[in-house]
Amino acid sequence: MVPKGFIRYHVLEALSEKPMSGSELMEQIEKHTGGTWKPSPGSIYPLLSWLQDNNYIKELPIENGLKRYELTQSGKDLLEEQTKARRKFREEGGFFAEPFFGRFFMKIPPEKSEQIRSAMKRLSVATFKIAHNLKDNYSEQALDEALEAIEEASAKLEQINSSLKGELKREPK
Repeated sequence: MVPKGFIRYHVLEALSEKPMSGSELMEQIEKHTGGTWKPSPGSIYPLLSWLQDNNYIKELPIENGLKRYELTQSGKDLLEEQTKARRKFREEGGFFAEPFFGRFFMKIPPEKSEQIRSAMKRLSVATFKIAHNLKDNYSEQALDEALEAIEEASAKLEQINSSLKGELKREPK
């Protein structure tokens, strides 16, 4: 399931870099999501039509058989507004909305449920922030440190998960 506004944001962001066609946008979004998701023509082309109808993008003259689009000033303004909203959402840890994650922790005592929810929120926010900061302020050392921390946390969580599934015997503490 793709979050509401995900496609629109990524289309606007891609068009802020250079004019693109619908097929180029689909490829760019697939690349941006690390190959985990590629929007379908049924989601891209109606969105392009809506963006054009609302004067957020304009169609350029057809070149090499491709109809490309570019952002208008209104589109740039919308992208800026959505970028601010996404940043605020990440900073507030909106990814871990209470109703969504509440059902995952129903069998956990309430005080522990809040602790794990809070820790997962911190981990998620920290991950989003490091990705954003590395994009803007890349350094090899920071990347290596982030990779090491993420690998260690992932390995430990995988170990606990395997233990819970009975694949490993827990060692006494």
